[in-house]
Amino acid sequence: MELQTKYQHLLDALKSLGKAAVAYSGGVDSAFLLKASAEALGTDNVLACTGISASLSQHQLAQARQVAKLVGVELIEIPLDELDDPNYQVNKADRCFHCKTCQFRTIQEYAKSRGFEATLCGSNFDDKDDYRPGNRAVAALGIGTPLMDAELTKPEIRELSRKLGLPTADVPASPCLASRIAYGETITEDKLSQVEAGEDFLRELGFVEFRVRHHGNVSRIEVPTADIAKITQSPCREQIVEKFKALGFQYVSLDLQGFRSGSLNESLSDEEKQKT
Repeated sequence: MELQTKYQHLLDALKSLGKAAVAYSGGVDSAFLLKASAEALGTDNVLACTGISASLSQHQLAQARQVAKLVGVELIEIPLDELDDPNYQVNKADRCFHCKTCQFRTIQEYAKSRGFEATLCGSNFDDKDDYRPGNRAVAALGIGTPLMDAELTKPEIRELSRKLGLPTADVPASPCLASRIAYGETITEDKLSQVEAGEDFLRELGFVEFRVRHHGNVSRIEVPTADIAKITQSPCREQIVEKFKALGFQYVSLDLQGFRSGSLNESLSDEEKQKT
């Protein structure tokens, strides 16, 4: 199916809703969905709802605010309490299910209180085959997945975002900060803050795509293989070591495999994945 045809199918599906709330992080997918929803329904019939918690970085929140303002849709920032859930804190393989359940249920309840019966999320067609326990929460709560339904893939969403003039078209994916903490390590606000500060520092040094993985007293930094030479050279290496030790990490390591999305899932067995 041609890309423009997919996009028209998306717009038609959105128009049938009348009005909709978008669970909105400001990332590539949700920003595109927000823009498409505004085009299909009009800005007055769309709400952008962002869940605010320690797992959302300030960098991501600033991006979300910028794009919502650009699109012209009302942005609602809704406090979340996922850190109060022991099932989330314990950080097992199904952590994302508990996180998304809290996030989407809270947003859905707010949206309905405003008369918005449909709540949508930015899951795309590529997410169907990925390991994403959050998809179970989406299905259980009846959250709409119009990008997935239109069979739009991440590269196609980026291409359409460029055509629509969205600044998120080429930004790296940035899942929540909790996804950086190794399974089995209890999630705390302090650990999330360590990860956020570490990634902010890498951004200040000019790195664009990266992850700071939290393994207790060890930080494992991932950058694309093309950036490995840069990050190991002086004075960059010494600056990172100094900063990360000041953040409370005893050891500062670099993953020689390079950046890869979802690398913490490599530690999960097939049995653990099937349980979620």
